[in-house]
Amino acid sequence: MSEKSSNLKDIQADKEKTGFWSIKISGISLPMYLIMLVILIVSIKLGKLPGGILGSLAVLVLLGNLFHYIGNHLPIFKSYLGGGAVFCIFASALIATFGILPAGPVKTVTSFVNDAGFLDFYIAALITGSILGMKRDLLLKASVRFIPVAFISMAASLLMVGFVGMLIGHGFGKSVLYVSLPMMAGGIGAGCVPLSGIYASALGKHSSDIISQLIPASALGNVLAIIGAALISKIGAHFPKYNGYGAIMKADNVETKDEKRELKLDVIQMGVGLLVSVSFFMLGNILNYFVPHVHAYAFMIIIVVICKVTNIIPKYYEDCAIMFNSLIMKNLTPAVLSAIGIALLNLNVLAQSLNWQFIVLCFTSILTISIVSGFIGKLFGLYPVESMITAGLCNNSMGGTGNVAVLSASNRMELIAFAQMGNRLGGAIVLILGSFLIRILK
Repeated sequence: MSEKSSNLKDIQADKEKTGFWSIKISGISLPMYLIMLVILIVSIKLGKLPGGILGSLAVLVLLGNLFHYIGNHLPIFKSYLGGGAVFCIFASALIATFGILPAGPVKTVTSFVNDAGFLDFYIAALITGSILGMKRDLLLKASVRFIPVAFISMAASLLMVGFVGMLIGHGFGKSVLYVSLPMMAGGIGAGCVPLSGIYASALGKHSSDIISQLIPASALGNVLAIIGAALISKIGAHFPKYNGYGAIMKADNVETKDEKRELKLDVIQMGVGLLVSVSFFMLGNILNYFVPHVHAYAFMIIIVVICKVTNIIPKYYEDCAIMFNSLIMKNLTPAVLSAIGIALLNLNVLAQSLNWQFIVLCFTSILTISIVSGFIGKLFGLYPVESMITAGLCNNSMGGTGNVAVLSASNRMELIAFAQMGNRLGGAIVLILGSFLIRILK
């Protein structure tokens, strides 16, 4: 009888451990996580937050994982607004914009993101691992289909934005130059900044007078692309015929000798994967030195694709890159999303430009590029859901960081290579196109 009573008490104790005590955030129990947050808060309050990588990662990892967890459990957010990815970005932007996170940590994080290359580190790992982890034949077949889909979708979006701009009294030229092109230029650093220089040179103005007119379109386009990707992913789940669930096209008639292998994680190989990813990124930067108008990411993608297609990288090093990609993606994605919110998304700048015409044009761009990329993608043999997200919405995002947010919101991070391919090649074409159109439409 006493043994039975003891068992009942054990069962009751187990039930009591559910709820608060059972919650885990990124593998850490909630009580322990709260202790770590308290340590972070006290460090910030006392002005003792370490500088550089240590303090930045403390802020980004702890806040990023917390916001990501909350967003994934909020009823409306988790179902319709992108869940943890979107919540993480906007919660981080809010605490930075309204001073909840003090200026010191914001400055530390911003410097870490913009000057120390944190996002380059993350994106380099994803590009290398995702491409080397793909089937060779599938990569070839998908690439020759994907690039035309992306370019056709961008052209359709540009024309539709100009046409709608005419209808609502905003003007064809102004709508194309200051809404459509900056949304498709590939972000701020690689897109709006050089585009503002191109416009300034043609108009005889200073680029600082132009860039403030370009950033709002890029920022709002990025926000709409993130939310749109989450909704498309959610709706697409009800149409399995049109959904690749992370695969950009069917693997029919593709050689199976390169099937995905189960990898036994190895600490040494992860370190090797780090060096492989960094080496590819440095190669991209070397080529960018000689051809500065083409982004280093674009060169990096081309080099990794060539290495994969020609099979010149031994399987051992491919596995290393895949392992490192997995390590980075699983552990640093919420931190990267938080970094985007704190360092790159200024809600004040975004709010100042929100008139009804501007909003209508941004929505027009998002809707057009999504619909056209889905339809054309289907014709070219791509899954419409994946085509809409990568060839469409990622080309209305803020470059590499925007691609990460869009793909994270739609749970399709394995498509980062295609997103970057369209974004960087398309962004380069936008800059060339902008140099002609500013003289015609000004």
